[in-house]
Amino acid sequence: MVNKIIIRGLSDIESAAARFLELKGRSSVIALYGGMGAGKTTFTKAMCSVLGVVDGVNSPTFNIVNEYRTALGETVYHFDFYRVESIAEALDIGFEEYLYSGDLCIIEWPEKVEQILPDDTLKVQISVLNNHYRELTFGSAVD
Repeated sequence: MVNKIIIRGLSDIESAAARFLELKGRSSVIALYGGMGAGKTTFTKAMCSVLGVVDGVNSPTFNIVNEYRTALGETVYHFDFYRVESIAEALDIGFEEYLYSGDLCIIEWPEKVEQILPDDTLKVQISVLNNHYRELTFGSAVD
């Protein structure tokens, strides 16, 4: 089944994130695909807000991974593999342990580590429709 959600600007992003989280099912690994400036980090911030993350959410471009806690004490891991050059770099930070922890893992630039993503990873394509609108496509169409 293919799901699509239109984000109609920043004022709509948290409601879109809430809808996405309702539709994502039991997937704990979310891979966000999209070009530079598509809104991967902004959408991650919105998901974290909906989940009640109390920490500031920022792109982990230089750290590779950021760890957040929700108000309920749940853990969310946020990865940015933009600067990763090899699978070995991801393995060196213990990426596979995060993936199989059962905690929510949100991954930006998953193309860099696709070979080691679990089979049940939810792949999400973020497409730019115009300066303000984005479209999320997830499910079998992006597999």
